[in-house]
Amino acid sequence: MARERNQEDFVTPLKRLLYVLTIAILLLTFLLWRIDSPRVERFRAMVIDRFVPSMDWAMAPVTGSINLIREFQSYQRVVDQNKELRRELQQMKAWKEAALQLEQENARLLDLNNVRLDPQLTFVTGVVLADAGSPFRQSVLLNIGARDGIIDGWAAMDGIGLVGRISGVGQTTSRVMLLSDSSSRIPATIQPSGESALIVGDNSVAPVIDFLENPDQVRPGDRIVSSGDGGVFPSGLLIGHVASDPGGRLRVRLSADYERLEFLRVLRDHGKESIEGTGALIAPENLAPPEPAVVAEEREDE
Repeated sequence: MARERNQEDFVTPLKRLLYVLTIAILLLTFLLWRIDSPRVERFRAMVIDRFVPSMDWAMAPVTGSINLIREFQSYQRVVDQNKELRRELQQMKAWKEAALQLEQENARLLDLNNVRLDPQLTFVTGVVLADAGSPFRQSVLLNIGARDGIIDGWAAMDGIGLVGRISGVGQTTSRVMLLSDSSSRIPATIQPSGESALIVGDNSVAPVIDFLENPDQVRPGDRIVSSGDGGVFPSGLLIGHVASDPGGRLRVRLSADYERLEFLRVLRDHGKESIEGTGALIAPENLAPPEPAVVAEEREDE
C-alpha cells in the first residue's frame, strides 16, 4: 500500500507538470505565430521548412482517408445518377412506343382517308443574330433573307410553337415580329371547342385572347392553333394553350420558348390557288341549246 501511494504521489505532480508544459507550449506557439515581426517571420519560415516536409508520413493516412471519403461520395453520386438515367431511359422507351403507335395510327388514318398533304409547306432554318426588342417593339433578327427566298409575311417557328412572322426582309437578314408585339394580330382556333379568336400581342409574354364569341366554352389548358383565316398563316400551327391572368382575362401561354430563341424555322407558304370564276354546272356556255323542231321529232318517235 505504501508503494502504491508513493507511485501516485510521484505520478500526480508529473501529470500536472506535463499539462502545464503543454499549455505553455501551446500559448507560446500561439503568441509566436501572432507576432508581426521580420525576425519572428523568418523563425516561423525556418520551423515550417524544417518540420513540415518531414510530417508527410504522418499526414499520409489523413490524406488517404479524405481521398477515400471523396471517392466514395463520388461513387455514390454516380450510382444515383445511373439510377436516375435508368428511370429516364425507361420513360423514354415508353414515350417512344407511344410515339410509334401514334405514328402508325396516323399513317393508317391518312391512308384510309386518302389525305393529300401539302408538299409546298417546307421551311428554311435561320440563326437568331440579335434580339432587337424594345419596350414598344418585340422582334428578332435572322441571318436569312431575300437570297434564301424569304418573303415578307411568312411564319416563323422554333420547332415547337409559332414565334411570329417575317416583317421586313433584307438581302442577307430578315426581321421576325414576335407574337407578343403590340401590332401582332393572329386569327386562331381554340380546340376542342372550335371557337375562333384573335391573339392580340400587348408586349407581354402572354398575349391576350380577344373577340371570343362564346368565352364560356373555353377553359384554361385548351390548345390554340392558327386558323388560317385571312391568309396570314397556314392553319394548324401550334400557338400555345389558354391561361387566365389574376384579373380573369384569358391569355395565351405560348409554346415557343422565348427565353432561348437560337434557331427559327421560316415556313415557305406561297399561298393557295384561288378560284375566282364559277363553273358551268349544267352545260358549257359555248354549247347552244337544241332547236324546238328537233325536240318535237324526238317526242313523236317515242
